[in-house]
Amino acid sequence: MHHSVGDNITLIITISLIIIFSPFIAKALRLPTTPIEILFGSLFAYFGFIHDEHLFALVAEFGFLYLMFIAGTEINLKNVLKTPAGIIKKTALYLIFLYAFSILFTLQFDLGKIFMVLLPLISVGLVASLAKEYGKTPWLELSMTAGGIGEVASIFILTITSATLQSGIGLGLFQTIFALLTFILIMFIIFRVMQLIFWWYPAVATALMPHQDNKEQDIRLSMGIFFLLLGAMLYLDLELAFGAFLAGIFLPTFFEHKEKLPEKLASYGFGFLIPIFFIHIGSIFHLDAIFMPGLIQKALIITAVMILMRVLASLVYIKNLGFIDSVLMGLSHAMPLTLLIAMATLAFQARSIDQLHYYAFILAALFEVIFVMVMIKLINLYKLKREKTLQAN
Repeated sequence: MHHSVGDNITLIITISLIIIFSPFIAKALRLPTTPIEILFGSLFAYFGFIHDEHLFALVAEFGFLYLMFIAGTEINLKNVLKTPAGIIKKTALYLIFLYAFSILFTLQFDLGKIFMVLLPLISVGLVASLAKEYGKTPWLELSMTAGGIGEVASIFILTITSATLQSGIGLGLFQTIFALLTFILIMFIIFRVMQLIFWWYPAVATALMPHQDNKEQDIRLSMGIFFLLLGAMLYLDLELAFGAFLAGIFLPTFFEHKEKLPEKLASYGFGFLIPIFFIHIGSIFHLDAIFMPGLIQKALIITAVMILMRVLASLVYIKNLGFIDSVLMGLSHAMPLTLLIAMATLAFQARSIDQLHYYAFILAALFEVIFVMVMIKLINLYKLKREKTLQAN
């Protein structure tokens, strides 16, 4: 559909105003900015201020990839590899429980097979925003470690699911799996080689990203790695999100001296590209859809199941964290907003889920963020009160 210059000017102004005012409204409502951006996207699209424009969709897609890149920068691979074997085993058990619950629920209610993949998704994107609010607590540190491993597994499954939806189970799928495994092997070799180079010649890291940097070399190199891995993914016909995520992991792993770099990259992303992605997601969700029979009910069931299965699975960490912190950790993983929306969109485009379930997943992704943020706040307040009472006694 061709839009007039006036329509496009309205679109640009509307997006700009949403980006500027969302944080203020989010602060007033004591909610994360993300759901506000999605709601505004939906609201303004309903009134015709936002329309489907190729450039808008393209920047939104880039915003999603940048968000995956930022999620990767939260994970230092060296630290993950130093994780005690006990925690790794429990994390594996945690993920097995998640997928087992998901398979049981899908079979019990006779849902499409794609639900088995959608329900257990983990993304650390919003866990990072919790860390800003609650600091580096033990449950959040474990949440980042387990979430990092879970997110790698989720993106791996996302890549294979995406290939299955596009080409079905056949030669195309096996070629994708082979390309993915080859890519991971090459990345592992590069990782070991770089580890050795930086071990023998530590000056290389500071030469690539100097401490005193007036040419923004750190940003240039970060963007270079980001685009190189996206290029590799395009060439191998693999899921771009996986490449973006791996590019992010590279930075804290090899350039530990640039502690502020992930923050620097995130401030640019969350200030510009990422809000456009969320506004676009909102604009896809038609507000009229709320009146679709059974939509809200389905969205609430999906929300309840996704939260409950994570809380139950997180009890594997009860010896490490205690009951309350285990529940908090499980809740922190119940907001895979970006990955859930990305996967649901893939499934909908491939006609694996109908429009009703697609909208239900978008609504559930929003409900999860709001419910989980409120639940974490309330449980944390209860925990602090209990600790004060115990100290007083």
